[in-house]
Amino acid sequence: MIDRLTQTLDFNASALLLRSERGRVLAGNLANADTPNYKARDFDFRKALETATGLQRVTTATPAARTQPGHLAPTGLGSGGPQLQYRLPPQTALDGNTVDMDLERAGFADNTVRYEASLRFLNGQIRTLTLAINGQ
Repeated sequence: MIDRLTQTLDFNASALLLRSERGRVLAGNLANADTPNYKARDFDFRKALETATGLQRVTTATPAARTQPGHLAPTGLGSGGPQLQYRLPPQTALDGNTVDMDLERAGFADNTVRYEASLRFLNGQIRTLTLAINGQ
């Protein structure tokens, strides 16, 4: 019972941290909209959440193997955070910048709404647990 509770709270905490990180990445894209040769970045939220919570889907790809004793073991995400990817621009710009302001604003607004929804959901869970513990 406690393990399931901890797992649920950890899942929501990971989702909030990743939503926060995605907001930071998208804000960086918006801030650099006029920077020549800046490449817009983002990450796959679903894949990052699956990695962070250990709920990775089984794939048919062959996993990396250590063929020599000196090789490092595969760890998924090298830095522990989501793997940032460069976004392909819908239209090329003369200065080499790949930030599409409309796309970035929409992504930022969507991420903000989802962050707030996750936060409200987590608060509701904690409130329910508090009521159950207090017996009310």
